[in-house]
Amino acid sequence: MKPRHKRIAIIVGALAGLGVAVGLVLNALQSNVAFFFTPTQVIGGEAPKNKAFRVGGMVREGSIKRDQMTVHFVITDTAKEVPVSYTGILPDLFKEGKGAVVQGKLGTNGEFLATEVLAKHDENYMPPEAQHAVDQAKKAGSTLK
Repeated sequence: MKPRHKRIAIIVGALAGLGVAVGLVLNALQSNVAFFFTPTQVIGGEAPKNKAFRVGGMVREGSIKRDQMTVHFVITDTAKEVPVSYTGILPDLFKEGKGAVVQGKLGTNGEFLATEVLAKHDENYMPPEAQHAVDQAKKAGSTLK
């Protein structure tokens, strides 16, 4: 084999290896990405079926119901509401009337089955996505009146 052919074979092999590595990294990233949706988008059918995503907004007052380690509550953006079920220990800062983001999948009965619950960390903080959702819902509500 000529030196020129060896160089071409090495370059082609390196490019193929690089392509496989990039493909594996992209596949790993895609399976771990969870997109954010508002309760209005979830109720509107924009959220993916059978795939994990995040829903954020405010925990509706009076909606928290505890049954052993399972907690049922409602996330709202003041326009629409999504019922949530979570089994596990909630963050200490999780409260009614406060901002929260939950990650999981939508169940067949329309209830969101959360695998993770994130709560705000101080009096003025709300996740940017949740704040945007609440602001948009308030804006839409004020134009309907």
